[in-house]
Amino acid sequence: MRYRDSIFGSLLKPISRSGFKAAVARHGADAYAKSFSSWDHLVALIFAQFASAGSLRGLATAWNAHAHHHYHLGAGPMARSTFADANHRRPPAVFAETFAALSGLAGRRLRREGADMLRLIDATPIPLDKLCGWARWNGRTHGLKMHVVYDPHADHPQRIAITPSTVNDVQIGRCEPIEAGATYVFDKAYCDYAWWGRIHDAGAVFVTRPKKNARYVIEKERRPGQTQGEGFTILADADVRLATQGKSRLGCPLRRVTLQREDGTVLEVITNDRKRPAVEIAALYKARWDIELLFRWIKQHLRLRHFIGRSENAVRLQILAAMIAYLLLRLAARTSRSGLSPIRFAELAGQCLFIRKPVARLDKPPEVNASSPKAKGHPGQLELAYA
Repeated sequence: MRYRDSIFGSLLKPISRSGFKAAVARHGADAYAKSFSSWDHLVALIFAQFASAGSLRGLATAWNAHAHHHYHLGAGPMARSTFADANHRRPPAVFAETFAALSGLAGRRLRREGADMLRLIDATPIPLDKLCGWARWNGRTHGLKMHVVYDPHADHPQRIAITPSTVNDVQIGRCEPIEAGATYVFDKAYCDYAWWGRIHDAGAVFVTRPKKNARYVIEKERRPGQTQGEGFTILADADVRLATQGKSRLGCPLRRVTLQREDGTVLEVITNDRKRPAVEIAALYKARWDIELLFRWIKQHLRLRHFIGRSENAVRLQILAAMIAYLLLRLAARTSRSGLSPIRFAELAGQCLFIRKPVARLDKPPEVNASSPKAKGHPGQLELAYA
C-alpha cells in the first residue's frame, strides 16, 4: 500500500528541518539533551495545541499512545519528567526563530495580489495563575503580554514579542521595522510623536487616535466627498498641526478625521495620509478590530489560557508553540484550498491528527482501496478451488 502522511505530518511540513537544526546549534538548545531533542519538544508542544492537552500527564499519555506514528514525524516517546525539565531550561529563542521563518513563508504564500500593505499593531494580555510568582502585576493583569504585528489581508501574524505585563505597548511598537509604503494602524496606547515622525520619514502611513489631552490647531478644513461608511458617518475632515510646543512637536503633516458610529459615539482619527478620502481613513481604523478578532480566536481555540508548566520559560515556549500552530493551520488551509471555516478546520485537524489522508480531504472519510475484480473465464469452464 502506498505510504501516505498523517494529517499531523502534513501540518508540520512547512517547518524547515535544516533551518530548525541550525537554530538549535546556534543556541545550544540540545547541549544537555540525551533522549528528548528540541525537535521532539517542538512537535510535542504543537501536538498539545492541536489536541487541547490540559495537563502534562494527559499530554504524555496521549502522545505515547501514538508511538507507532512517531517515526514518520521524526520524534520519539515522551517522559513527563524529561518534558518538564525541557520546558524549564530550553531557550525560547529556537522557537522564536522557527516562528519568524514560518512567518516569512506565510507572508509569501498567503499574500493576496493587489492588496494594500496594511499592518495592525496591538498587544493582548496573557493572564497567569497567581501561583506563578514571577509574573508581574500592571494594575489590571497578572501575567505576560503578547505584542503582535498583523496583516489582516492574509490573516497572518508577522511578528510577535512576549514581554512582562508592565511593559508599555509603545516601547515594543517603536522597535518594529518600518516598511515603506505600508499603512500602520494602532490605538492611542502607541502615542509617540518621534515614532510617528520616523514612520512618515520612511514613506509609510499611520492611522491612530489622539490622546484626550492632545491639542491640535486646524490649518485647513476639507470638504469630505463621501460621508457615509459602513457603520459610521464622517462629521469633519481637516489638516491640522500639533499645538504642543517643545519636544512634543511633530514635524510631519497631520490630518484629523471626525466620525460618528451608529451607536452615537464620536471618534477622532489622526493620520499623516493626505491622499485617501476621509471615509477610507475611517474604514482603516475600523479594520483594527480584525486584530482583536485574532486575539479572541487564538485564546478560544489554542492553549493560551491554561499552561503545562508554571515557570516563565515554560509559558513563553507554549505561547510561541501556539503561534506556530496557528501559522501551520493557516498554511495548510491555503495549500489544500479547503473551503472549511478556520474554526471547523482547526477542530477537524485536532480530531484527525494521526489519520493518514490528504489535508484536502480533511472533512471526508479516508479513501478505501477497492478490491481488484476477478477475471472471468469461459462460462463453461470449471473453477478449481485449492484447499
